[in-house]
Amino acid sequence: MKVLVINAGSSSLKYQLYDMRDESVLASGRVERIGMDSSIVTHEPVDKPEVRNVSEILDHVTAVKRVIDMLTHPEFGAISHLNEIEAVGHRVVHGGEVFSSSVLVTQEVKLEIRRLFDLAPLHNPAHMMGISAVETNLPNVPQAVVFDTAFHQSMPNTSYLYPIPTVLYRRHKIRRYGFHGTSHSYVSAQAAQYLQKPLESLKMITCHIGNGASCAAILDGKSFDTSMGMTPLEGLMMGTRSGDIDPAIVPFVMNKEELTLNEVNSMLNKHSGMLAISGISSDMREVTEAMLEGDKNAKLAFDMYAYRVKKYIGAYAAAMNGVDTIVFTAGVGENSVALRQAICEGISFLGIELDDARNAERRKDARAITTDSSRVKVLVVPTNEELLIARDTYNLVKEAEAQTT
Repeated sequence: MKVLVINAGSSSLKYQLYDMRDESVLASGRVERIGMDSSIVTHEPVDKPEVRNVSEILDHVTAVKRVIDMLTHPEFGAISHLNEIEAVGHRVVHGGEVFSSSVLVTQEVKLEIRRLFDLAPLHNPAHMMGISAVETNLPNVPQAVVFDTAFHQSMPNTSYLYPIPTVLYRRHKIRRYGFHGTSHSYVSAQAAQYLQKPLESLKMITCHIGNGASCAAILDGKSFDTSMGMTPLEGLMMGTRSGDIDPAIVPFVMNKEELTLNEVNSMLNKHSGMLAISGISSDMREVTEAMLEGDKNAKLAFDMYAYRVKKYIGAYAAAMNGVDTIVFTAGVGENSVALRQAICEGISFLGIELDDARNAERRKDARAITTDSSRVKVLVVPTNEELLIARDTYNLVKEAEAQTT
């Protein structure tokens, strides 16, 4: 089976085509600036040159059509006919309390995703446009949806409820949902495999650190707690997001600066975090480079970032009454030697013995960055959310086929 994985945004669409016989990627790419007359399609077939095309793409239906055209192109395509695409898997950010696992797309599933628009107004509507666009272009191909929140549905109510009037939870489902669940699920399983131990036997803290960042406490193989909340704004300091702040700051600043709700929301999501403190960039690479050159604001941003990760690791170690393994993943977690060092050296009391040489290695496979005698094993595990989406899609389609035969 060949599975097409799609991550649709409001003005962009990323894709990967997998051959599930060996889980190899046949092609990947992205469509940018959807809705404009200068949209960009970048197609990257395996073992062939990258192709870049600029043209008018006004909607997601056309965007998916261009993706299919690229995949089936006689010169730089990856398949000979669109019939070779036997299933499509989508990333969907918010599954609310309804979805605790991946599911095949049905009319009922689409209705539930639409009902969750209020909880993820920037993401779920775009995902629905991607689903509808595939239905138009590939009407007989089964589709599956994989939710960022699903993995965290195992959290106990002590973790997911907020100490606010419970009527708000009953009426509006205001609670912690958590995000990056696909990544936390994938790397925790990979870490257990690397350690050659059952996932259920490990107390694990996974740190998905990219421009958006979150930590998860994984106990008995399940999400026990996670740093992002009802929205991705809560938790760690991020590239442009504030993370945890005193909620009273919001009305105070709105009053003093005469800000609207949209303006304060934009401030906290797009103009805070490392960007605000460093005054340079939201990119950890640029902030680290400036810090090494002596920029004090960059150093402050770096130190604040590392400090907040350390706080969450310490809190989750306490919540689980110990920790066996800490995992770093995503763009920053996988590549920032300096950040991993700052975090690990700051929590050595847990029993972490960092191996500087191992930490400095640049590799693309799972690896330990602690000494062999370290009581707590710290791993770097590259995430692969697209592969997990492809696997879930493949398994759901096969299960459905088995039930009809």
